[in-house]
Amino acid sequence: MLHRGESDLPVLAGRPFPLGAHPEAGGVRFAVASSVAEAVEVCLIGEDDTEQRIELTERTFGVWHGLVSGVTPGQRYGFRVHGPYDPARGLRCNPAKLLVDPYARLITGSLSHLDAAFTYQDDPLTGPPSVVDSLGSVPLSVVASPGGADTGLKPEIPFEEAVLYEVHVRGFTKRHPDVPEHQRGTYLGLAHPSVIEHLVRLGVTTVELLPVHTICDEPNLLRSGRRNYWGYSTLGFFAPHAGYASEPGREVEEFRTMVAALHAAGIEVLLDVVYNHTCEGGEGGPTLSFRGLDEGAYYLQGPEGGMRDITGTGNTLDAGSPTVVRMVTDSLRYWATELGVDGFRFDLASVLGRPGGREFDANSALLTAITCDPALARCKLIAEPWDATGEGYRVGAFAPQWAEWNGRYRDTARDFWRGAVDVRDLAYRLSGSSDLYADDLRRPWQSINFVTAHDGFTLRDLVSYNDKHNEANGEDNRDGTNDNRSWNCGAEGEIDDEGIRELRGRQARNLMATQLLSTGTPMLLAGDEMWRTQGGNNNAYCVDDETSWLDWSQDSAEAASMFAFTSKVIALRAACPALRQPQFFEGRTTHDGDPDLMWFRPGGEEMAETDWFDEGRRTLVMWIDGSGCLSRTREGELVPDHSWLIVLHAGADPVDVVLPDALYGEKYQLVLDTSVPDGTPADTEPREPGSSLPVAGRALLLLRAAH
Repeated sequence: MLHRGESDLPVLAGRPFPLGAHPEAGGVRFAVASSVAEAVEVCLIGEDDTEQRIELTERTFGVWHGLVSGVTPGQRYGFRVHGPYDPARGLRCNPAKLLVDPYARLITGSLSHLDAAFTYQDDPLTGPPSVVDSLGSVPLSVVASPGGADTGLKPEIPFEEAVLYEVHVRGFTKRHPDVPEHQRGTYLGLAHPSVIEHLVRLGVTTVELLPVHTICDEPNLLRSGRRNYWGYSTLGFFAPHAGYASEPGREVEEFRTMVAALHAAGIEVLLDVVYNHTCEGGEGGPTLSFRGLDEGAYYLQGPEGGMRDITGTGNTLDAGSPTVVRMVTDSLRYWATELGVDGFRFDLASVLGRPGGREFDANSALLTAITCDPALARCKLIAEPWDATGEGYRVGAFAPQWAEWNGRYRDTARDFWRGAVDVRDLAYRLSGSSDLYADDLRRPWQSINFVTAHDGFTLRDLVSYNDKHNEANGEDNRDGTNDNRSWNCGAEGEIDDEGIRELRGRQARNLMATQLLSTGTPMLLAGDEMWRTQGGNNNAYCVDDETSWLDWSQDSAEAASMFAFTSKVIALRAACPALRQPQFFEGRTTHDGDPDLMWFRPGGEEMAETDWFDEGRRTLVMWIDGSGCLSRTREGELVPDHSWLIVLHAGADPVDVVLPDALYGEKYQLVLDTSVPDGTPADTEPREPGSSLPVAGRALLLLRAAH
């Protein structure tokens, strides 16, 4: 093993930017940022795990860099940092720890020996530095070749036409019978023609992938032999997770191939990205990369020393640090330009607006840098508008270019169909949440309307369980939320009672139809259309088995009807622009001078002010005018539509609804009925204005109003 200064490889000065490892001029240029280091070595790891250390003597703007001749793509490497060690002040330079390059395009290996990755002895803040060498126990960076498979033309789906579909790369195809076994659970599995055919038949326009940045499991999971299945534990923000590749070392090529296949089918690819924390955890966690390079430049520090945590994970990336701002924007730009990604969903995005951990600022340096970047401005940008603190709950508070996961929509939709919400809030959610988004230059499609997501019950479980059942997670059912807003329809869990099963299917269809017919952008959880269950587990973040994997083999009547129903409603939404308004209704009238949106009582009368405060009201009738919906073709021409009547009835007993008078429709035709398993109404004969329409208990009806 060669040590510092002993390498015989020629080293030139190179350049500080871009950061990372880049093949050029017969070698590789290395560049890594550390403002606290006194010396930095790049360490080349041979096939026999021997190490060659090369000192980077050039430092520019706090970046250590050098061009090492004779190095080629495929070379494994890491960094060793020499300098001050004072953990209480955020200084953890320890050359015994081999560090992953934060800008590595490929990362190989895993954390195999946890104790070797600790930079301290005894106490993480006051103990002496560890002298145990971590080589052989930690992941390694790999020099990547530039370029790869063409990712195809981006579909550029207008946001108001988008239907999002949240997907886990591994879980989605792990049990798919048509996918070759070695490709199941991989990027290539998601690119398989049978899988893409499912997406096309369903009608979704955009897949939102759970984290695919390189994942490293947290210490508590490693100790118990479990893994972070969801992937919200990032080690490398530039490297696709190697565990989702069918062949080692080909994750970049396979990721690009997946993107190209989806683009060819007209489907966008969004990534769920985790720029609020890393896998290194709190003070006592392992030192794998950021902590050892420059803890103070990456992580929030407490006022009296130690790390500050507003994410609930032990550490928080500091959105006010230039090092973090640069890394996040460089990472996003790489995925958008080099790997063809169409947009991003930002986990705990409120953290990105809290530089230094202070109060939220929608115009913070990091949030502004993202929206003002020319390469990112055309991407779909979606915020999860909260963090682990009360200050971080910011639904409706992001700047104009941001869409948001609308947590209030989720709660309201769930509450209404279980009989526990007032209709005022429901009306706001159905019509685009103007109370949250209309006053800051945003559009209704910036409300991401969802009922279920990876975090919580599946749709089937939402109507089958009152309580969480998370025993498989190894935390004695203490993890996961208790605020599920669910209703089991009369019995907990799986049951043979036909009446309860029918009611559950109807409630699921009500929830699915509500989110797809509401103004805004709907997001579905993958597998809900296939009647997927997790057995009541509402926090299966560490469950990598059949609990979390989609079952493509089930042929139950419930699964078939749920898919038929979901695809039917998505097709209705796509064909009817009035059901996906690009502008808020508020304050706008049609070309005839009539209102563009009306609300009615079941008796056919317009809702009065006092009706909105009737806490016992369980029926709401919504009329949408289609003549002035302001939807446009790709060329910018206005697209007219029929008017529509949506009847939502959450009461247990049937009700008769009087259809509005001829001003709102000369004829009304029923096109969707959630009391029918596939949603196809038994009677589609046109109905007269003022006639009575029977509505089954707990049902949603959609009628076309012809003029």
